[in-house]
Order: sequence, then C-alpha cells, then structure tokens
Amino acid sequence: MPLSSVLSRRIFPWFGCTAVCVLALGITQVQAQPAEAALPDASTSETVQRPQGQLPLQELRNFTEIFERIRTAYVEEVDDKTLLEYAINGMLTSLDPHSAYLQPEAFSDLQENTSGKFGGLGIEVGLEDGLILVVTPIDDTPAQKAGIRAGDLIVSLDGEAVMGMNLNDAVERMRGAPGSEITLEIRRKNEKELLTFTLARAEIKVASVRTEMLSGDVGYVRITQFQEHTGSELATAIEDWRAKGDLNGIILDLRNNPGGVLDAAVEVVDSFVSQGLIVYTKGRTPSAEVSYSATNHTAAGSVPVVVLINGGSASASEIVAGALQDHQRAVIVGTQSFGKGSVQSVLPITEDRAVKLTTARYFTPNGRSIQAQGIKPDIWVEQSEVTPYEQRFYKEADLPGHLSNPTQKDNNTGDKKAPANSSKAAADPSGELLKKDFQLYEAHTLLRGVTILSPRPEA
Repeated sequence: MPLSSVLSRRIFPWFGCTAVCVLALGITQVQAQPAEAALPDASTSETVQRPQGQLPLQELRNFTEIFERIRTAYVEEVDDKTLLEYAINGMLTSLDPHSAYLQPEAFSDLQENTSGKFGGLGIEVGLEDGLILVVTPIDDTPAQKAGIRAGDLIVSLDGEAVMGMNLNDAVERMRGAPGSEITLEIRRKNEKELLTFTLARAEIKVASVRTEMLSGDVGYVRITQFQEHTGSELATAIEDWRAKGDLNGIILDLRNNPGGVLDAAVEVVDSFVSQGLIVYTKGRTPSAEVSYSATNHTAAGSVPVVVLINGGSASASEIVAGALQDHQRAVIVGTQSFGKGSVQSVLPITEDRAVKLTTARYFTPNGRSIQAQGIKPDIWVEQSEVTPYEQRFYKEADLPGHLSNPTQKDNNTGDKKAPANSSKAAADPSGELLKKDFQLYEAHTLLRGVTILSPRPEA
C-alpha cells in the first residue's frame, strides 16, 4: 500500500476531529464524515467534482505526507504536538497580519491589554515585509519616552534579526520582567543609518482618557486606547466641563491610538452624535453582520469638535473619526490614519487557548471601507513644533505725547486691560503644551475661530 494511503488512514481521524471543532466555532460549514467515506479512490479523485463544503482530498494527503517527512527526516526531532501547533500558526498567519493562534500566554496578554495593564515596552506592532512595524508607541511608556515613532521598522531584537520571525515570538521577546533591558535596532524613513535604542521594560498601565482645559475654554481629551470604560469616562469629563461653565469647543486627540474595544468606540461617538448610524460590519456569517446606532443621550450637545489623527490612529480610532466626519459633527485635522478596517473575533478553543480570526470589515455610516485606506483629514497638518518669531514693532502707544484712549481704563499708568476672551500662553500652563505640539496648536486655533464667529452654545 502506498505510504500516502497509510498516512491518510492513520492521521485522518485528527482531521475529522478538527472538522467538528471548526463547525462548533461557526467558522465554516463542514460535515464530519467517517474516514473511509471521506476517502474516494485516488484514481478518480482528480476528475470527480468536489461538492461544496467537502474537504479537498489531495491537499489533505499532501499535508499528511509532509507531516510524516518532517517527523522522520528533519535534522532534529520535533514532537507531533509541536508540529500541529506550527501548522495551526501557519494556517492563521498566512490569512492576514491580524489573525493568530493565541496560546496560553498570548491569550492572557490579550485579556490584560483590554483591561489596560500589561508588561513590556509599550509598542503596538504589526508585520511589514518580514520586519516588525511600529503601529504606534503608547503614551508614557519606555518606547514613547525613548523616541520610538509610529512607522518605525524594528530590524533586530538584542542583536537577533527579526526577518522571518513570527509576530507572536517577536512580541514575547519584547516582553519581560520590569527593569530588564532590551536593545532594538530600528530603520526609520529618511534616516540613512539604523537607529539603536536600549529600553528598560516596565509594567505598562494605560490611562485610557486624559483631559485638560486649554485657554479659551477649549476642552482637550486624549484617548490613548479604547478600553471597557473609555466611553463613560469621556462622557463624565464632558458633563463636568459643561456643568462648571462655558465650554467653547472640544479637541479629541486620537493620534497614536491603536484602537481597542469596539463598544467603547461606539460610546465615544455617541457622546457627540444623537442619532443615525455609527458603524456597521460585513462578513460571511450572519453573526458578522452588525450595525451600531447613536442614542438620544449626547454628552457634548452641539459643542464644536476637532478630532486629531495621524498614521498611528488605527481600528477603533478610525471608526470614531470616520463616523464624526460622515455626520459632519467634527473637523478632522492631522495626517492620514493607519487603515485597519478589519474585525477580529476571539474564539476560545479551550480555557487557555483561542483563535483570533478576522471575521468582518468595518464601514463608516456613508459606506466607506477603512481597510488599507484609512481616514483622510479635512485639514491636512503635519506635525512640528511651534516656534514663534520675535519681531519688535513700535506702536502709537510708544510715541511720546500720544493721545490717550478715552475708553481705556488706567490711562495714566499706561496699563491696558486685556479683552475677556484673550489668552496668554506665557501665563497659561496649557500654553506650553500648545507650543510643543503644532497639530494641537492648529486644532486649538481652529476652535477659537469657530467660537468667535459662532453664537455661544446653550447649556
């Protein structure tokens, strides 16, 4: 009997079990059949039309043949369990960069990430041309403080090349005990030489929502990652601002936000939009067809909004920006976003293992797909620092013997009362923040202009 037939009969029951497991997860419609019934004569298998849903016989025989060759001829012995896990990993990672087999440690890490606390360097990563792409560094983490940027490509970890390395393996190498160090070599656009960073690992605690009141009664909200309570934290902050007095505008900063929990993104949009579609998904299964709509409760009312995005804004961040853009509820400022418009579902296999599988695509209310396209800002602003140019002008008030202003108080002392709405960056702590961040400065200027030209919104 040919070796392939022997192997098919010996190993095929594993495939039967897999078919049942796959069916239970709702991934595909496959009927488990007895091994003998599923194996027609090889001489006729190539000419017989395979019914829809039936497993491809020849490919299964190829797999069993390769499996046995590795077991018997590979230079080092590899146990069957490891080989099968390699096969599962390869099957998922070949689909797209976001599907993965989550073994116990990776499954635990995923649960920690959504709760806002995990260990490592603070980098959201993906794969690009065999290298590790930095999607975004997370605020107040070793990576962000060291100067690692979105778009950087990690070439090596502690001197070991990452080319061809599995993404999960690379992530595991970057994790470690707090205080331990790791050296990264990075290739950066427009830099001729590789950059070297030595980072000390730390326990990463991500504060999802940070707020600050800028001059001119403009509220600044920085969302670093969408977590379970992000929506409620944002709504509470906005309601507190409005209860304390005038709120002339809100800057929603989603730059370098890698995404997170979808429900949290929907709640954020709901804080600004009182009706209509927020986002919908399309996939192959009925469970992948989902839509989310706004409710009547809107924390921000009609307060003007500017949303800041950049190349590190991905996934849930793009859902928020796209929805507010389609509803014409906010002006989007910055640079084009990352373009991750796919939905990943975590499908538990056992208590400590799961499959992260891409099951659908996101679409904005107007039917735009975010995938590999991203959100284009309404006003394109590149990042830089604000560097005021000092220039001295002599004014009428500097001339000796100038006439006094009859409507200005304290004419005799020369003191001038500033208009009620003016802002002085030097006296305002938020002025330093605006100086360092040109995109934020432009967003703030835009909202101040809207405040001047528009009637004050009602409480």
